[in-house]
Amino acid sequence: MATTIRTATEADVPQILAFIRALATYERAPDAVSATEAGLLRDGFGPNPFYSCLIADHDGRPAGFALYFFNYSTWEGRPGIYLEDLFVQPEFRGLGIGKALLQKVAAVAVEKECRRLQWEVLDWNTPAIDFYRAMGAEFLDEWRNVRVSGEALQQLAGVAALVAEQAESAK
Repeated sequence: MATTIRTATEADVPQILAFIRALATYERAPDAVSATEAGLLRDGFGPNPFYSCLIADHDGRPAGFALYFFNYSTWEGRPGIYLEDLFVQPEFRGLGIGKALLQKVAAVAVEKECRRLQWEVLDWNTPAIDFYRAMGAEFLDEWRNVRVSGEALQQLAGVAALVAEQAESAK
């Protein structure tokens, strides 16, 4: 039984969305996915892609994926990689596919001279936590995840626009 890790192509977009939906179901949020094939195609395969994706095939069947993007550490003065999603279909778990995907993302980070590879894991996801620990990951419990989205993001952007407008008027 052979596993291959390859860079996703435009033709993989339906499978990427299927993986995202399967991951959301696993993470107990099946109705939270609003991503579309059109959006994934636009944002991952256009002239300036926002993300990169690896697909794991096992015996010619899609088994898992890793979706990541570059970030930047001002303290390190170097780029890093943020791993948005790592998922292996349940029937393919225990075959080393998750490890192979994570190793490939790490290899991209090293190749691009990134100083960090980071991601989040749900606090109840013990199998993933144990897996990441075994891969040498450190857990940054002193850090809190922060997010602004939806209407709060729109309101925040409006406040920023108003402040900029007022500053311009004051000149």
